[in-house]
Amino acid sequence: MQMLEHEDVAALPARERILETAHRLFYREGIRATGVDAVIAAAGVTKVTFYRHFPSKSELVDAVLTLRHGRWMDWFTSALQRHARRLPLPRALTATLREWLSRPDFRGCAFINAAVEWGGSDPAVLRQASSHKRAMTDAIGAYLPDTPQRETLAQALALAVDGCIVQAQIHAGAPREIQASLNALTLLAQALLHDTATAAA
Repeated sequence: MQMLEHEDVAALPARERILETAHRLFYREGIRATGVDAVIAAAGVTKVTFYRHFPSKSELVDAVLTLRHGRWMDWFTSALQRHARRLPLPRALTATLREWLSRPDFRGCAFINAAVEWGGSDPAVLRQASSHKRAMTDAIGAYLPDTPQRETLAQALALAVDGCIVQAQIHAGAPREIQASLNALTLLAQALLHDTATAAA
C-alpha cells in the first residue's frame, strides 16, 4: 500500500490535493499534532479553498479515513489472496502483514490511532474504525472453513492481527520484534484452525 509521491499530489485538483496531504500528515504525525494550517501550507492551497471543500477538521478526518479504508482494504485483500494461492491461511496472513509492518513508513493502524486520538471528540471516527475492523475480519473469514465457529474464529484472528500491528508500532518496526509477533500469530492461527477442524470431525 503506497502513499502518493509528492509530485503526483501536486498535480491533483485542490480537494484531492488537500485530502492526500492530510492523509500523509495525519498518518505520519498524528491527527491532533497536525493542524489545519499545516495541511493548508503543505497542500499549497488558500484557507478559502480549504474550507470550501472541508468546512471543519472533523470532516477532513472523516474523508481521510474513508480514503484510507478503501486503499488499505484493497491492498490487504489483494495481498492475502496472492499469498493464499501458495500458502495455508496462517502463513498467508503473516506473509501479508510482513509486507506492511516492515515498510519504513509504517506508523501502525490509522484507525486504531484515530480512535485513540480523535474518537473521544468525534463519534464518527469510532464508527469508521469499527466498520474498518469489521471489513478486515470479513476478509480473513473468507478463507476459513464454513462452520458454526467461522465468525468467532475470524474475530480471534483479527484480534491477533491487531496485536501484531500494535506490537510493531510499539517497537518502531524492529525486525526481530516484528518476526516474533508474526511467529506468534502463525502459531495461534494454526492452533485455532486445528481445534476447529478437530471439533468438526
